[in-house]
Amino acid sequence: MPARSDVPLSLLTLARRQGGLVSAAQASLAGIGGSRRSRLVSSGRWSRRTWSVYDVEPGRRRSIDERRQESAWLGLLAFGPEAIAVGGAALVLHGVAGLPAVVRPEVALPGGRHLRDRDGITVRCFGDPLPFPVSRYGAGNVARLPWALAQAVPQLGARHAVAVLDDVLRRGLLPAHGLSDVRRLVERRRGAASVRDVWDLVDPRAESPLETFARLDCIAAGLPPDDLQVVVRSADGTFLGRADLGWRLRDGGWLLAEIDGRDVHEAPEALLRDRRRQNALLATGRVRLLRFTAADLGASRALVRTVAASLACDRRPGPGYRVVSISGHEPRVDDHVGSGRTGDPAMSTASASGPVTRTGSTTTSVSATRR
Repeated sequence: MPARSDVPLSLLTLARRQGGLVSAAQASLAGIGGSRRSRLVSSGRWSRRTWSVYDVEPGRRRSIDERRQESAWLGLLAFGPEAIAVGGAALVLHGVAGLPAVVRPEVALPGGRHLRDRDGITVRCFGDPLPFPVSRYGAGNVARLPWALAQAVPQLGARHAVAVLDDVLRRGLLPAHGLSDVRRLVERRRGAASVRDVWDLVDPRAESPLETFARLDCIAAGLPPDDLQVVVRSADGTFLGRADLGWRLRDGGWLLAEIDGRDVHEAPEALLRDRRRQNALLATGRVRLLRFTAADLGASRALVRTVAASLACDRRPGPGYRVVSISGHEPRVDDHVGSGRTGDPAMSTASASGPVTRTGSTTTSVSATRR
């Protein structure tokens, strides 16, 4: 059996950049010929994922992001150097957040060629010439972001589609005006009707997919937040903190919700910082604060139940809401009230515009001054 040192470090490094995978051609260039590959597979050190593609660390536990990378690269390596990652697989390679945990490998081939799907890899035919631009990505190719979004959005479902669009706008991967371009591209595609309500739900102020999912859960339950990224200040204007979601209360205060991600909030220093910030917010007397994690999200889980109970008979009435439908949910309320419209002198907002036009800098400020 070959020793582990028989596999060149350069090949292992390449595999780490390709979701743990290498092609037969790449292995041969590194000096690992067909017979040695067979021995590596027989010994369990490598596994064959599909014809001519190998996992060089099959026993290694991979994160969700790494499994998505593996899926995207599986399609590229399986169909050779001309293959182009498209749809959700392309979004993985562009580094977009908000995708489902499982992303199907999808590729297209130049010249309008169409080969049969195999081993879970979808081969999509777009005709000749390709109706979208392509960029080189490592040993493969990838559809450029606006076209990859247009290919993926009709297949993602509304929940993940909104999260993906929130993410690319917030991080500047797609300029604000690019959203209308993506929408026009989607309207020409099969499945466009299933995501017709997605566009009005996009709000790049969401700072993570979890925040997007929490907002959508509340909207679907008829509890749309009145604002996002609500800033709380002391009586002298000192910044005390910012909350992900906010609802105005009848007494002029706010119900605020924070969505905690494990990576960000579970480190000891983050826990200490969060505790101090929470104490400062509550000490204003104008805030009720709720904390949730990913496990609390979902149509009938703790976030929706807790927010509904906290707002019962205590929410400040606002203008009427437009009821629309979203795939996978009952009809829900949309077009939440801009928090600068109530005339409350203790609150201020830089903008009361709709969700799509908010670029991430608009926040509502909550003063600690009592009336």
